[in-house]
Amino acid sequence: MSEHERSRTVAAPPEDVFAQAGDLGQIDAWLPRDLHVRREDPPAVTVHDDSTGRDAPALLKARPDQLRLEWSTRDGGSYAGWLQVEGIDGGASSVTVHLSFLDEGHAPPDNEVTVALDESLDRLAEQVRVRADRSGR
Repeated sequence: MSEHERSRTVAAPPEDVFAQAGDLGQIDAWLPRDLHVRREDPPAVTVHDDSTGRDAPALLKARPDQLRLEWSTRDGGSYAGWLQVEGIDGGASSVTVHLSFLDEGHAPPDNEVTVALDESLDRLAEQVRVRADRSGR
């Protein structure tokens, strides 16, 4: 099994960060560039990977009371992950993303996962900033 975790501080309240992270209409804006989520019958989604051209049946569960998203593959659990938002001092938030590749043979190289997670967290922070600018916060 391969485990990866990255965190980032976002200058916004945790509820705003979670709302942006869990917005299925805009989730592709912060996910790794090759991944696209298509809603089905919640919590079912399909994840399309541009790099392989494949669709993967997955589950995506939002837990708003915990400011947490959880996801996994539906085909026996070869992949799982979560995103957790927590409030910190000054009205900012800490966002942590954790990935577990349960089948080591299908895990990308560690450095690629680290870069993808850091870039995704940066894009999420930018999306939160843009959303706040639009709402005048």
